[in-house]
Amino acid sequence: MTAMLDCYAAVTGEDVIRHLQQLAEPLKGKSVVHVNSTRVGGGVAEILEKLVPLARELGLDTRWEVISGDSEFYQCTKSFHNSIQGDRITIPETLLNHFLEVNEQNANHLRNVLEEADFVFIHDPQPVALLKFCSKRKGKWIWRCHIDASHPYRGTWRFLDRYIRDYDASIFSLSQFVQLLPHPAYIIPPSIDPLSDKNVDLPQDELEAVRTRFELNPEAPLITQISRFDRFKDPIGVIKAYKLAKQYIPNLQLVLAGGTATDDPEGEVVFNEVAVAAGDDPNIKLLQLPPDAHRTINALQRLSDIVLQKSTKEGFGLTVTEALWKGKPVIGGDTGGIRLQVINFHTGFLVNTPEGAALRIRYLFNQKQKMQEMGIKSKEFVRENFLLTRQLREHLTLMVSLQHGAGDRIELG
Repeated sequence: MTAMLDCYAAVTGEDVIRHLQQLAEPLKGKSVVHVNSTRVGGGVAEILEKLVPLARELGLDTRWEVISGDSEFYQCTKSFHNSIQGDRITIPETLLNHFLEVNEQNANHLRNVLEEADFVFIHDPQPVALLKFCSKRKGKWIWRCHIDASHPYRGTWRFLDRYIRDYDASIFSLSQFVQLLPHPAYIIPPSIDPLSDKNVDLPQDELEAVRTRFELNPEAPLITQISRFDRFKDPIGVIKAYKLAKQYIPNLQLVLAGGTATDDPEGEVVFNEVAVAAGDDPNIKLLQLPPDAHRTINALQRLSDIVLQKSTKEGFGLTVTEALWKGKPVIGGDTGGIRLQVINFHTGFLVNTPEGAALRIRYLFNQKQKMQEMGIKSKEFVRENFLLTRQLREHLTLMVSLQHGAGDRIELG
């Protein structure tokens, strides 16, 4: 076992690593390419940053490519994102044509890598049309949807379906997200890396430095939501919940911390809306953090008593996983992938309204023992279900399956 695999074995157990090695054996030397739209910011980039080197460690020739685009391209793909999650958005023909032009430009740049690869994973809608411009592809192409696609706006989905249907397989995070396509669909929830800066244990002096930096009162209760400033994350609903709960917990503190990503043009607008909602309350901290502020986010989650993720739509919600891994109960929106992680009265609570969130905040601060019990259950729940090694195992299984076609039985040796 390599040093990296030894480190994961210390967290997951050696049996998990041996299973990965067994699955990887028939894939050794195979070329695998992951393509997405941003190197930093957002859950997809965080997953790939660790998934790619771990796959290399197991003997797969794995690389990560990032497409580029201009503001019009990202305006179009943000509309894709929002309308896949249910917003009725009619995207102008000029933007759709520009989207295809940018995909063609990126395909020209990446063609040799993509057409020669044994497996290509295309993440989300931004690079979905690359396959159209790689007609001599050699390997299997998989489209990975990280978005809540349970009720997409049909106009947008019809446009994207023209390109998705030519793939060899699709991956969705939940069965409810799967759309009817002429190829196999795999259900693979995302995961966190327990060894990353965002999830490793931190020394107490580093926690205290973050507390001091953001002027957080160590004697006062703290609730936190970490996510992009995006309307689907409902940061204004979090502020409403905080204000309701504060009537019963007068010294309550709230941190709303988010970053930006190159493929999200709406972040600054939403942040300004949230700032207006927060007003001049000194106990609300609005933080715009850089994409590499992983240890700061880690510290904020560890300093919190409760973590919120009050999304109204959510493909999965890695910030929920991160908080659970740190032994924190999570109050999350009753939607998408949050439902896989937040189990009522065990790892947290699912809510639909600011009033419901406020009620659960009040309940937990009045039930400190219950809060501690939830924290213990939460970490073990993530260890068993949502670590990077599990996601890689399922990726390897998918690739072995596609490599063997429709065989009823696959012998791994």
